[in-house]
Amino acid sequence: MKKIFLLTAVLSVLLPTSCQKPQFIETTADRQGLTSLTAIFTFGPYVDQELAKLVIDDDSIDRFVIPIPYYYPSTSDNQTIGYMTSVRVQAELQPNYKLSPALTILDLTEENEFLYTDPHGNSRTIIITGERVKSSECDILSFTLSNPNVSGVVDKAEKTVVLPTKDDVSKATASITVSAHAEVFPDPSKARDYSKPVKYTVTAHDGTTAEYTVMTGDPERIDMGINVDSIEKLFNFDPVSRLGMPDYTAEVAVSLASIEGRLVICLGNGDTPVWIDGLTGDKGGSIKLGEAVAGSITNDESGNMLITNVAQGGDNREAVKLYRTASVNAVPELFYMFENPVDVPIGHKMKVFGDIDKKAVITYTAEGVTGVTTTAKAVYLIVEGGGVKDIKILDLSGVTGGWGPAPVNTATIVPASLSPEQDGWFYDYYEGNVGANDLYLLHYFNGNGKDEVIAEIGNWANNPNCLDSKTFNNSRFMTLFVVSHFPQWGIAPMLYVYDITDPASPVLGFSNEGISWYQKGAAGIASGDVVLAPAKDGYKLYVYYYDHNAQAVGGYVGDCIKR
Repeated sequence: MKKIFLLTAVLSVLLPTSCQKPQFIETTADRQGLTSLTAIFTFGPYVDQELAKLVIDDDSIDRFVIPIPYYYPSTSDNQTIGYMTSVRVQAELQPNYKLSPALTILDLTEENEFLYTDPHGNSRTIIITGERVKSSECDILSFTLSNPNVSGVVDKAEKTVVLPTKDDVSKATASITVSAHAEVFPDPSKARDYSKPVKYTVTAHDGTTAEYTVMTGDPERIDMGINVDSIEKLFNFDPVSRLGMPDYTAEVAVSLASIEGRLVICLGNGDTPVWIDGLTGDKGGSIKLGEAVAGSITNDESGNMLITNVAQGGDNREAVKLYRTASVNAVPELFYMFENPVDVPIGHKMKVFGDIDKKAVITYTAEGVTGVTTTAKAVYLIVEGGGVKDIKILDLSGVTGGWGPAPVNTATIVPASLSPEQDGWFYDYYEGNVGANDLYLLHYFNGNGKDEVIAEIGNWANNPNCLDSKTFNNSRFMTLFVVSHFPQWGIAPMLYVYDITDPASPVLGFSNEGISWYQKGAAGIASGDVVLAPAKDGYKLYVYYYDHNAQAVGGYVGDCIKR
């Protein structure tokens, strides 16, 4: 009755005015009409991707110059001059503003004339052109001493690098990663006395400079967690055009790991995983696989990567062979082998909480079988003293209807701590029975066996089955990555990072619900992964994600330095 009353009340207000002549409100031209110009590739490996964007603060000028990067990608040596003569340009215009003729494909090496008209009919001629610009970025991205091996803590805001060591650094050499196309002086490969402050000057491609001071010390940390002001995006790009990864139609089960400052990408089909630079996204090479079979990969909290095969269950049960390595250049060693204890496959979704050389929980989410069965189980290994102490099964069949096969319809289950029987688990998956207007639920299964809803994330157009959890700076964190089921309908991938130190009351610390994506043609295989990677020095936490369907790979980093 309440809903009917409210509707009647609204109609009673509207109906008496329905016969009145509407009042005309004149459109004003006081606001800015042209707010941005975007240049888009029309050919080549990056066709339909954004080349450059000009954000316009003042549209009263008569000449608009789109700043074209000198290289694309910015970290490559691929010059953009060959693309400038055929660029699709899109304008962001407020209602009732017009450009004539309509924007199409332009030669940005020329001065292109257009008639710009405001809502009152006032017109003027404007020029749209382009200009290649060199990068002004001049930062130190990473700094590492050799002999002794020490990773410096870089603070780009303060322009400092702190070496947290008490070793003898009086005759040490260094390796430095700087911004793309920048140069550093003096030569870091020459031995220097780092027990005293050392100055380095970084010169950007356009000549801009920045001076960094390198010194020994112990950066002061905040008591717990991440300094949210330090969070920054590392990269986000199309893995197909940039890295040559399979396109959205390929049925692959992507998984990720981070070691040695590199992001390792596994396709889950037995192919050898590849790695990229964890700071820039630059293409690297393939890892050494040895006898390991790469069904999925992940990393622990201390720079170790685990590699597992996919093992069938039931009557066709197979052995799980779990390998470990700490380097992309080292052949993995067998860490543990066991027979799959459940009646469905495991191996496409594996996660690690803790340090496998000390104490850890390794979780295998069970997978349903197409046309046969769903499942609601996980297999987890308890690691103590650097070895597997016990194998257990988590059964959620009493609280959920279960999930289907990998890579799209399976779940990910991650522990809330090193004591999941006490502190519980988080899990999420694509629930096929959810209606178009319903939200997906991020679940927390606590130590008392109670299932609780932590967050409502997305809907039928999203696949929220990518999770990971780790410890960092006296806090526990969990990340959720939501793959897009329908990128062609404007559905973006989404990323969330929670502080789960109190697992019953997670705190959302960071999110991006509009990650840029690069495949907008059709729906494909909505698989992906997300991984957290604490730096070995304990000062930084990295998060990386991969959406195979929408074609986006990227990462963020935050630190715990007190500022």
